[in-house]
Amino acid sequence: MAHASSYTALAKRIKAEGLLERRPGWYVLRGLGLVAMLAVGVVLLGALGHTWWQLLTAVYFSFVFTQIAFLAHDSAHKQIFTSGPRGELVSRIISNLFVGLSYGWWMNKHTRHHANPNTIGRDNDILPGAVVFVADDMEQRAGFKGWLTSHQGYYFVPILALAGLDLHVNAIKAIAGAEPVPHRVQESIFIGVRLLGFATLVFLVLGPVLGLVFMAVQLASFGIYMGGTFAPNHTGMRLIGHGQKVDYLRRQVLTSRNISGGWPMAKFMGGLNYQIEHHLFPNMPSVNLKRARVIVRQYCADLGVEYEENTFLGAWGIVLRYIHRVGVRHADPFDCPAAAAFRTA
Repeated sequence: MAHASSYTALAKRIKAEGLLERRPGWYVLRGLGLVAMLAVGVVLLGALGHTWWQLLTAVYFSFVFTQIAFLAHDSAHKQIFTSGPRGELVSRIISNLFVGLSYGWWMNKHTRHHANPNTIGRDNDILPGAVVFVADDMEQRAGFKGWLTSHQGYYFVPILALAGLDLHVNAIKAIAGAEPVPHRVQESIFIGVRLLGFATLVFLVLGPVLGLVFMAVQLASFGIYMGGTFAPNHTGMRLIGHGQKVDYLRRQVLTSRNISGGWPMAKFMGGLNYQIEHHLFPNMPSVNLKRARVIVRQYCADLGVEYEENTFLGAWGIVLRYIHRVGVRHADPFDCPAAAAFRTA
């Protein structure tokens, strides 16, 4: 009960500070700024014409699309609207029409992650795929596949260049029927307009050869940016066994990592550099996470709960070393076992 009440006490303090209150004015300004940035990209695409300098425009579009994805993330967590169909519609429009990712598919995946971060068998983000995140999953890899995975520490960063394409493909598969997606027709229209419309614009302006290279660069840089901001949040942090029980506060804090860097890093990562606070209070407007960090960090220190914060490069060093250790089977899947230390039942 003491562990359970520890989060309740923290939540009461956070609420008393007004950090859970909506910030509609800030989100309006943020949204208008992103629309303006998107318009700048369209103008650049048209004004520069057929030149290889357009590859810089492709990278610029990736930056803007990722920033819009961060806004879609906030909206999906009900940080903009408290509840209701209006909030869901806005989230669906932002995610599908402006980013090209299925809101319904993402919600199915991300909700499970937030409920069970770094929990083996329950968090889809650590399921084995092109990269293995849990050492025990290496037992399923043999032959060439096993050899390739044993070198995953070397190709983890390059493979992020394919992450953007993979996100779009999974979104299309989901709305095509691979997963249950509410408002499937609406999402299909929105995502079709975004993906086909943007590609058509690019090829009309740049032609087939340069247009193809432009799209390749845009997708690759989009994947690197998205992967580069999400991977440091949990990779290399503590893992929890499927059947182990850990109270909510420790489950969220011990499996998450903050990235230092202040205002510039918060802008670069869309506020997700305050990953611990975001996981504790998913519906808190991201602009308030910085203030919450001061409270949460001191509270964890008082409880004796480890609170990890690292630089962006330092976190990536941990990520790459961990991925390499898993690949060569030197990682204990229960390294620093949170559940054993903080069992609640």
